[in-house]
Amino acid sequence: MNAPFPPVLPTYNRTPLSFVKGDGAWLYAASGDRYLDLTSGIAVNALGHAHPALVQVLTDQAQALWHVSNLYTIPAQEQLAQALVDNTFADTVFFTNSGTEAAELAIKMVRKYWHDAGEARPTILTFEGAFHGRSTGAIAAAGSEKMTKGFGPLMPGFKVLPWGDHDALNAALNDTVAAVMLEPVQGEGGIRPLPDACLKGLRDACDRTGALLVLDEVQCGMGRTGRLFAHEWAGISPDIMMVAKGIGGGFPLGAVLATARAASGMTAGTHGSTYGGNPLACVVGAKVVEIITAPGFLEGLRRNATNFRQSLEGLVAAHPDVFEAVRGQGLMLGLKCCVPAADLVKAAQGQHLLTVPAADNVVRLLPPLTISEDELAEAITRLDAAARTLL
Repeated sequence: MNAPFPPVLPTYNRTPLSFVKGDGAWLYAASGDRYLDLTSGIAVNALGHAHPALVQVLTDQAQALWHVSNLYTIPAQEQLAQALVDNTFADTVFFTNSGTEAAELAIKMVRKYWHDAGEARPTILTFEGAFHGRSTGAIAAAGSEKMTKGFGPLMPGFKVLPWGDHDALNAALNDTVAAVMLEPVQGEGGIRPLPDACLKGLRDACDRTGALLVLDEVQCGMGRTGRLFAHEWAGISPDIMMVAKGIGGGFPLGAVLATARAASGMTAGTHGSTYGGNPLACVVGAKVVEIITAPGFLEGLRRNATNFRQSLEGLVAAHPDVFEAVRGQGLMLGLKCCVPAADLVKAAQGQHLLTVPAADNVVRLLPPLTISEDELAEAITRLDAAARTLL
């Protein structure tokens, strides 16, 4: 007789850990054991666990109004949209529940723009190692066999280019290209930042050919790299940008930000969401944006991140048989490993330190943006102890 199918669909390879409480940069297991969290729910809990300001606004809103649908004006949605417009390149914002939904809208927005322009531009250029979500459109955009095998036929219209191959990009980017879509810093792909000069060159190339530039800042946005959004380091602006994860501070929330020109085709009835932009999510998102954009917040983050990276470089030098290099920017960092990355993740768990693996044998370090200098020093101590167990 076959074993019973589990009540939770078994699509996750879960670690046998379960947490009952979070506080700042710490998670507590049912046993009472305390873990230093360098995952932040994979860059989601940007302000740590149970941030009191987020708890307060969520509690207040929950006692007033949960859901009314987008048939009506939602004041919290208007407030958050205005905050994002005021602090970014964008003229307009659409709210979703996740990064995957944001990717779907970004693709639709590109298609509708060129349809209304009356130009046949069938191709969206994407890059090897990308991760834009797990919907059928998002996996077609990324194109990796790991995500697409068994799920065909795939949505057409994407051309996946090698990461960092300028010749391939120049050959592909012509007047049949609708858009170029990429992450300024690949997360799942192994913490791979696109150099500022390359991002500037890509913006220039899109301007020259007319293609829209679509940035996926779901993981690298909301202060993660030390700026509100990662593309700001290069001094450029996209036409469309996907945001999620950190924007909700742990509450499900995503968004697509766009210029008026890029969004011009998205008129009434062209897109919608039942839950997207609901009052609960938007009051939390507005508070997250308020805190991250407050004077001094990002400056303090950058100071802590610089010191943390220097300590990580020392850790790499001390354990050359375990670590190869440090990657990333701000508090979106990766340790390229000589040993299997999964071994380091497990060893770190043994030191009550939580990390997350990525492609290219990299272990991601994504602590809350509010983590203290002392807590980062404690993380180094625990990583050192974990590395010693692997020698």
